[in-house]
Amino acid sequence: MFRRRRGAAETVAAAPPETEPASPVRESGPWDADEGFPTAERVDLGGLLLPIGAGFEVQLQVAGDQIIGALVLVEESALQVHAFAAPKRSGIWDEVRAELTREVGVAGGTVTEQEGPFGVELAAKVPQQPGESPQPVRYLGIDGPRWFLRAVVSGRAAIDPAAAEMLENVIKDIVVVRGEEPMAPKEAIALRLPAEARQAMEQEPEPEYYNPFERGPEITEIR
Repeated sequence: MFRRRRGAAETVAAAPPETEPASPVRESGPWDADEGFPTAERVDLGGLLLPIGAGFEVQLQVAGDQIIGALVLVEESALQVHAFAAPKRSGIWDEVRAELTREVGVAGGTVTEQEGPFGVELAAKVPQQPGESPQPVRYLGIDGPRWFLRAVVSGRAAIDPAAAEMLENVIKDIVVVRGEEPMAPKEAIALRLPAEARQAMEQEPEPEYYNPFERGPEITEIR
């Protein structure tokens, strides 16, 4: 269900189906917006076209006034995705993976590299709060053309292959819209609310709940 945050209701609406593009060269994504990708029902977040499915709840993560990521919740699992700019001729997953390994270690967790559906990934156990037992988390990274997609899988999908497959399929169907503007490596690719959501905010600024779908999004602020 949609929850209002920060004094106004924000919604995420499904983007209109894309026109049928040329057949993709690869069998699965994540896709680049400039290549052929399969038509699907996706939420248009500007820098990301995010697949949605029955029973999904989508939350947008906000830092200040900027939307920086999306969180997909389904059953007992969660998928967090962020897109970043990357150099034209090289990926950054090796570097980011090393940084994540150090950060998890500083937090008192453990990390093991393993092979996953997108290549090398990190299987970690990370304390959520001081004194709590570490929780399993998977860190996945995909280098694309001038972009990098980071995905974090937690909850049941971090340890259950059947639950993980559902979220892995979401990652495989994401479309990254990098844009042509110059960006520094690791700079977040800007996300935005869809036009339908912005229009709903202008027309209905005060209702406590707005529920255009059975499961809606919420805005989560990160400080």
